[in-house]
Amino acid sequence: MLAPMQGLTNRAMRGLFADWVHPDLLFTEFMRVHAASTKRRLSPSDLREIGAEQQGIPLVVQLIGHGCEALVAAASDAQAAGARHLNLNMGCPYGRMTSGLTGGGMLRRPELLDELIPALRQAVAGTFSIKLRAGYDDLRQVFSLLPLFERAGVDFLVLHPRTVLQEYAGLADHAITAEVVRATALPVIANGDIRTAADGRRVLEQTGAAGLMLGRGAIADPLLFERLRGRAGAEPNRRERAAMLRRYLGELSERYRQLFCGDTQVLAKLKGVLAPMDDPDFAPWRSELKKSRTLERFCSLVSGLE
Repeated sequence: MLAPMQGLTNRAMRGLFADWVHPDLLFTEFMRVHAASTKRRLSPSDLREIGAEQQGIPLVVQLIGHGCEALVAAASDAQAAGARHLNLNMGCPYGRMTSGLTGGGMLRRPELLDELIPALRQAVAGTFSIKLRAGYDDLRQVFSLLPLFERAGVDFLVLHPRTVLQEYAGLADHAITAEVVRATALPVIANGDIRTAADGRRVLEQTGAAGLMLGRGAIADPLLFERLRGRAGAEPNRRERAAMLRRYLGELSERYRQLFCGDTQVLAKLKGVLAPMDDPDFAPWRSELKKSRTLERFCSLVSGLE
């Protein structure tokens, strides 16, 4: 699965991945649910992103918000707009997502989930899944939630085995993932620190997870999907990595021109893609890309990479 990543997995990025490396499942960026509005729970721009699939691949609409009534209404609005697969974000660790009872902040008041999770399950006609951290400040909190998820009939869980307070510090503890897999009959998708094919295979073997969700590792290397399937080299050499980067950023720039308005916005969006790229062989080139002041200069550096 291609992870939902705010500011990155927009329609253009998802389209490129769908055409090129064919993830088994795509997720939208999270869609904020407006609790204060009784007429419109989702923004018009979010509603335009909704569908049952994208380029033949199932598309999961991820909701983030708080309040049972608001989330259930948003789920109904999303389905009316064409969604068939919905996911609840209970993991986002940043900013106001943790200052209120949204995203990872929901784990601060787990008693409120007793009403919310069954209500959402009943409201969603298609698949309903949950993406969550292992806990707010305790990695073992997830075990107390599993009976609720099972009783409600959640279709699958995506587990990132860090706490909310950890944000992205340290390493994802996939020993917790393995325990969760053993503790529940629900399919568990492993997420967190899967940067290479070796990482992915090790996590699958050690945890027994039903699948993998790829986030920063896939944004840095879209061919990670094909490397895990054995259809691309698991340990590419420098020339192969350079060819991947030229194609990736070159095609993405063309798609971004169609989606975003003006060179300045396209350039800013392209620079956002560079953040997860940590290949030391290309560090100087990446630094020059980040310093590019024009889209023309950025694209020239991409096409000239050897």
